[in-house]
Amino acid sequence: MADPGDLVRGLADLHAAAFDAPWSATAFADLLGQAGVFLEGDADGFVLIRTVADEAEILTLAVRPPARRKGLGARLLRAATVRAAAIGATRMFLEVAEDNAPARALYRALGFEAAGRRPRYYLRADGPAVDALLLVLNLV
Repeated sequence: MADPGDLVRGLADLHAAAFDAPWSATAFADLLGQAGVFLEGDADGFVLIRTVADEAEILTLAVRPPARRKGLGARLLRAATVRAAAIGATRMFLEVAEDNAPARALYRALGFEAAGRRPRYYLRADGPAVDALLLVLNLV
């Protein structure tokens, strides 16, 4: 069995390669210790999902920059939706930065639809805060 410390450090390292504001290994350990949280992924990317009752939430999706635009994000999301549905989720939610066109295109291609907006949710070091778009996918 793999060392849990190695797992969360690996997740944090991959997240740091994918995002300007990465999560720490401690944050990943805390999340993975919660009921209803599961992980789908490999060495180049992962998606972290939380399920509660009949809803699932994508907490984060990270793909290493060299592995992007090769279908990995879509494969991870499809696996996560299948697993969430098997657990009993009927809808999956996520938040995405309004200025993240590649991610928005991926989610749209997989059937996610707009469900709301969180004004100025994502802080940017080099500019004004960006709205988060709340998206939803019906799993049944």
